[in-house]
Amino acid sequence: MSNCSSRALTLLSSVFGACGLLLVGIAVSTDYWLHMEEGIVLPQNQTTEVKMALHAGLWRVCFVAGREKGRCVASEFFHGPDTDIVTENTANILKTIRSATPFPMVSLFLVFTAFVISNIGHIRPQRTILAFVSGIFFILSGLSLIVGLVLYISSINDEVMNRPSSSEQYFHYRYGWSFAFAASSFLLKEGAGVMSVYLFTKRYAEEEMYRPHPAFYRPRLSDCSDYSGQFLHPEVWHRGRSPSDISSDVSIQMTQNYPPAIKYPDHIHISTSPC
Repeated sequence: MSNCSSRALTLLSSVFGACGLLLVGIAVSTDYWLHMEEGIVLPQNQTTEVKMALHAGLWRVCFVAGREKGRCVASEFFHGPDTDIVTENTANILKTIRSATPFPMVSLFLVFTAFVISNIGHIRPQRTILAFVSGIFFILSGLSLIVGLVLYISSINDEVMNRPSSSEQYFHYRYGWSFAFAASSFLLKEGAGVMSVYLFTKRYAEEEMYRPHPAFYRPRLSDCSDYSGQFLHPEVWHRGRSPSDISSDVSIQMTQNYPPAIKYPDHIHISTSPC
């Protein structure tokens, strides 16, 4: 990364941030975080009969097999009396995963804020601090998302481990593509955050490299800007004395030190005529 130019870091951080925002937005709004299927094992030929199959997201549960096939309900209402759930453990899984819902939402808000700040910083690169702020927001967004994913996985694992084992029933679950999008978004947002912070350090180093030493500046004589005094009041600049100034001073001193001319009385008349 040390060999990347500022333009390359700007482009990569923008692409990573946009992709992370897009993926987490799709993940939050879709219903394919978790697939579950349960049924019974027929003892005659050891075949299985599916009693219920569903896919669930953060907000909605959709049934794809069983009595509720083709029906989608909001996640807070799936355990109502009019919904046919085969086992209590399945209902508990769908209840407990709701505890992870706020974290992806917070992550979505943070990554949107980071993306807006990052683009403003790219449009106005002289505001170096914006790259640092957007990088922090990208990193916080990724951390919020990973906390939600860990809670989501742990909630499912706890219920699966507490599920009673039976040779007559089977239960399968797997994570869907919405969950994969969320996990990929975490990697992209962390990458965008790291590149934004590194872009800040690179721009700051370039500013320090090309910034003249303060001793090269004239004293500020105006409150308009830091360096306007030297252009607004050139008559007060300290300049060296030219040879003409030195010769003028010498002539003035000679005139002041020369003895005054002899003045004769008015009644004395000195004639210059030979007669």
